[in-house]
Amino acid sequence: MKTKFHSKGFVLGNYWGGGKGSYPARRINADTKEELLETANAMLKSGALDSGMGYKSLIGAVLIITKQSIREYEGKEYRNYEDETVFIGDLTDKETEFLSDIVEQMI
Repeated sequence: MKTKFHSKGFVLGNYWGGGKGSYPARRINADTKEELLETANAMLKSGALDSGMGYKSLIGAVLIITKQSIREYEGKEYRNYEDETVFIGDLTDKETEFLSDIVEQMI
């Protein structure tokens, strides 16, 4: 069985002129959840997790991490997907709630 991890989500950042806002995060692919989170945290710290808004600095992010399990049986591939929501960064309760609301709108 093979396992892969993918993430999508939203960053929360500080605008250059003041204030905060959210924008889609870059998608990340990894072989393990730990590797994915390590990459996401490094990208958050460097500002690279933002997919194009250009924030002064990033505060945190919400990631929907999808675990994809692939199993072959009798020559056919079968896939199972499991999603988990993870928050990274230094988010307040209010900021976590704000990002949660954005994710709910995605569904």
